Amino acid sequence: MLQGDVGPITAIVLAAGEGTRMRSATPKVLHRLAGRTLVEHAVRAAAELGPDHLAVVVGHGREAVRDHLDTVGKALDREIRIAVQDQQNGTGHAVSCALDTLPAELAGVVVVTYGDVPLLDAETLRGLLAEHSHAGNAVTVLTAKVDNPTGYGRIVRDATGVVTAIVEQKDADEAQRAIQEINSGVYAFDAAVLRGAIGRLSTDNAQGELYLTDVLSIARGDGLRVGALVSADAWLVEGVNDRVQLARLGAELNRRLLERWMREGVTVIDPASVWLDADVELARDVLLHPGVQLRAGVRVGEGAEIGPDTTLAESEVGAGAKVIRTHGTGAVIGENASVGPFAYLRPGTRLGVKGKIGTFVETKNASIGEGSKVPHLTYVGDATIGEFSNIGASSVFVNYDGVSKHHTTIGAHCRTGSDNTFIAPVTIGDGVYTAAGSVITNDVPPGSMAVARAKQRNIPGWVERKRPGTAAADAAARALAVTSDDGGKHQPNGE
Repeated sequence: MLQGDVGPITAIVLAAGEGTRMRSATPKVLHRLAGRTLVEHAVRAAAELGPDHLAVVVGHGREAVRDHLDTVGKALDREIRIAVQDQQNGTGHAVSCALDTLPAELAGVVVVTYGDVPLLDAETLRGLLAEHSHAGNAVTVLTAKVDNPTGYGRIVRDATGVVTAIVEQKDADEAQRAIQEINSGVYAFDAAVLRGAIGRLSTDNAQGELYLTDVLSIARGDGLRVGALVSADAWLVEGVNDRVQLARLGAELNRRLLERWMREGVTVIDPASVWLDADVELARDVLLHPGVQLRAGVRVGEGAEIGPDTTLAESEVGAGAKVIRTHGTGAVIGENASVGPFAYLRPGTRLGVKGKIGTFVETKNASIGEGSKVPHLTYVGDATIGEFSNIGASSVFVNYDGVSKHHTTIGAHCRTGSDNTFIAPVTIGDGVYTAAGSVITNDVPPGSMAVARAKQRNIPGWVERKRPGTAAADAAARALAVTSDDGGKHQPNGE
């Protein structure tokens, strides 16, 4: 927080634009990058300043944006004021709409940012405020120098380097268009100067709009000091106008996230194929293999190994665990546990310490105890499995009767056979064994052996009689001829 240096802070985020170049039914500021919407990135950066007031100007898709900002505000545990810009009459008009929602006696500094500049961070905003305060400016603009300034407003300076104006692309002459220092659209204003100048803006320009940039000229005309802070990193002020820029900035943010974690002690084998959301948390000595995607809400413990080819969301991975070729959402994986390859963890999955979920296993709302194993070809839904039990291959926990879901409980130290079907609700006691191929419909007491399968019955000659002339019948005839020649030593059991 910087109030001690610059006085009270108000932050305004402009997020009313339609974003027609996105060609989307979704409002531009609700498109996502690194797991957060564009406007959430902007709001979080502004909120880190600890402003007394935080306002967002909405317009296109206002209801959806308003609902989203309500969620963001709750996550940040702070109020976000909503200002509505009914008609897109320019950035000056947008700020005027925001000021109408704020106290009339507003004092201190007003920071204005945009809802489509996702890489702008709080550190840069703090630098802007520090420059504003140190220089004693009435207005301070954040700028950057770029090779191709097309589309941006140009920063016009006099011979001594003092900022005299900002000229929009459509209003610039040839000499001004050659200027490579651009306006980011991010400002720090003295609150009284801003409120006074907003009422003096004119639409006498190529767009016929109220330009916020004209506040600089008004302030200078009043004999007030206007300054600029040049950002050393042009990425921080680049906005999103179409899907190409969305992807470009997404890739850059991902690169920065990976670099940050690698410097914190995470190994990333192939950064080009690993994608992280902004709030992912990784401990030291985590190893990320190629093809890993870690979405919002993922926490990975020390020394865990993820991938290759793994996507996790809203999940926790314990220290030392290994998760290979797995898709998981809403799962908790215990320390030193093993998952995959080719596992599907659905919400509510909890795997205990040193537990195992193996190949072609799907789990949902399932608690699997310490040291227990579900090795392969199994569905475990709505179930509790105790510690150190083993679930046989090709087992199915039948949890749905067509109307309601039901629970299965497997005790500790159980050994269930392959191709078991557990018809919920059912409870298997501690230390139980079940025979392969069993359909378990009733509770099994602790220490029992459960067998639930029909007696096998062989019908000799069925294929020759029912499928004559087929390859199967010919093969059977040859096999029977062999068994006759060796005295029937290999004759199959009959009735």
